[in-house]
Amino acid sequence: MKKNVLITGGTGFVGRNLTALLIENGYTVSILSRRKKENSDTIFYYTWDVAKQQIEKEAILQADYIIHLAGENIAAKRWTKNRKAEIVASREKSVELMYSVLREHNKKLDAFISASAVGIYGAINGKAICTEKTAEANDFLGVTCKLWEAATDRVGSLGIRTVKVRTGLVLGKNDGFLNKLVPLFKWNLGSALGSGDQYMPWIHVEDLCGIYLEAISNSKLVGPYNAAINDNTTNASFSRTLAKLFGHSLWLPNVPAFVLKIVMGEMSKIVLTGRRVSSDKIENEGFVFKHKNLKQALKICLPK
Repeated sequence: MKKNVLITGGTGFVGRNLTALLIENGYTVSILSRRKKENSDTIFYYTWDVAKQQIEKEAILQADYIIHLAGENIAAKRWTKNRKAEIVASREKSVELMYSVLREHNKKLDAFISASAVGIYGAINGKAICTEKTAEANDFLGVTCKLWEAATDRVGSLGIRTVKVRTGLVLGKNDGFLNKLVPLFKWNLGSALGSGDQYMPWIHVEDLCGIYLEAISNSKLVGPYNAAINDNTTNASFSRTLAKLFGHSLWLPNVPAFVLKIVMGEMSKIVLTGRRVSSDKIENEGFVFKHKNLKQALKICLPK
């Protein structure tokens, strides 16, 4: 009998790609969504409402694995006090809802795998390389990820293997953050942001989905793993590479940091700061990245 993987956030960019990969590898997929959708032969849809702490429990009870991707987009709106609360709650409360069902029914999963982010190390600019042992930061990004992972650890307290995938910027075709950049760079209007020296740990969506599949199939994986390429890409080098793929060179001055702070507020930290991360831990477990060259990774993501 095929194993079932329940995905939260399964209708999003990463979720859609992951669903296809899981089905290709012989799994059935269930998706928790705020809206009911029609089932197919390989995908089953269930509803939940995190704010109201309501869920179709059958989704949890028939799952062998849960992959938790759901969470409010941190870059969708300015970080007001209410928006920050929404971002944290969407991550923390969603895990608590699933935890309550698992505990109530003494449900034993083969694994609970949760998304997290390299933002757990904080919005910093420095040459030090962050590993999974690096201390978590106390800024908004760091605290959000700590609470997210702490909720996942509660699932682990039930005797369930838990894995936390600390993700960098995800590259993919026709979606993700590249969608906002491609039109600008295509028309030679792209530029670096702030100093341009801030590091941009990235990962292609195919490799990210591959790490989630590895977390399912490799029972040795436990705890946090960085999911990003350690190639010292900065915002300036990323911008130059993207421009060259469109046959251009950067000619506009960097967008000044103060302008981004005015436009984006505190959220400007996302684009003005960064960090280097190590992928050694996941690679030492036998995972092999397919896309480690930024130029080639970007090339396959761009529209024809």
